[in-house]
Amino acid sequence: MNFNKIISFFILFNLFLSCAKNDQKKLKNLKSSVTLKILGTIQDGGIPHLGCKKDCCKKAFQNGFSKNKVVSLGVSDLSFKKSFLIEASPDITAQLKDFLNNEINSLDGIFITHAHIGHYSGLINLGREVFNTSNIPLFLMPKMTDFIKSNGPWNQLLKLNNVELKPLFNAKEEKLTKNLTITPFLVPHRDEYSETVGFEIKGPNRKAIFIPDIDKWEKWDQSIVDYIKEVDYAFIDGTFYSEKEVKGRDITEIPHPMITESIKLFENLNEDEKNKVYFIHLNHTNPLIDKKSVEFNSVKLQGFNVAEISSVFYL
Repeated sequence: MNFNKIISFFILFNLFLSCAKNDQKKLKNLKSSVTLKILGTIQDGGIPHLGCKKDCCKKAFQNGFSKNKVVSLGVSDLSFKKSFLIEASPDITAQLKDFLNNEINSLDGIFITHAHIGHYSGLINLGREVFNTSNIPLFLMPKMTDFIKSNGPWNQLLKLNNVELKPLFNAKEEKLTKNLTITPFLVPHRDEYSETVGFEIKGPNRKAIFIPDIDKWEKWDQSIVDYIKEVDYAFIDGTFYSEKEVKGRDITEIPHPMITESIKLFENLNEDEKNKVYFIHLNHTNPLIDKKSVEFNSVKLQGFNVAEISSVFYL
């Protein structure tokens, strides 16, 4: 009798696990009113890169400028008709065309990770020389706020009411709609002018992290491995594939985790966890930009992803 009870328990327990897995799969495939769109995947200088005579840029110069754009995300909640830009890149004009069909007045705010040129310099297009926007909310951390306030031409955007500052604080959730929150978290990076943050972007069903810039994973007081396990999508620093790209340069001047280092760090993640990872913010020298490269296919074969422009993810 006891033996039959044990058998029955294990049958019911396995049925429970099977149902739970099926529910998780349904949740993953569930569409949502909250979407995240990749608007750019390249490091600050773009591709082709000014002054670059290497093969990586020759084709782009010869064939017209690449469709690849500097790193940026577009996040929308269609239920509430709200849209937000993460990073104001030098390619902001093309990116807002892709994201909002050039309806700039439909933009409900801009989030900035830090004060390096590829992440905030597009703000200049909001000024009176270009679109002359009216009080677009600009979500910034404290040091980034001080940088904008204290330096021209950025402070002119404030004086002319092109933007309206909205303060962000480390690990404090910013609730944008009933369905959508964005939370900044500090990461170590070259903070010459501001602090640097990543963002956790949470919808009703799933959440993503966005960390385009970090010095090294081991310098962070958080575990990126544990964070990947907690989220559904991880868009993370993939600036350089390996140290071969930066020969002749002092890597301490431009510190980033090499993709080869990240893959080694993530080797014990299971298949589903590896599939959450999307390398983004690729330097113009990064072989992953070329889908036919050995390196691109190696990354894919190991279970990881490379962020692609115009890809849409449901949160």
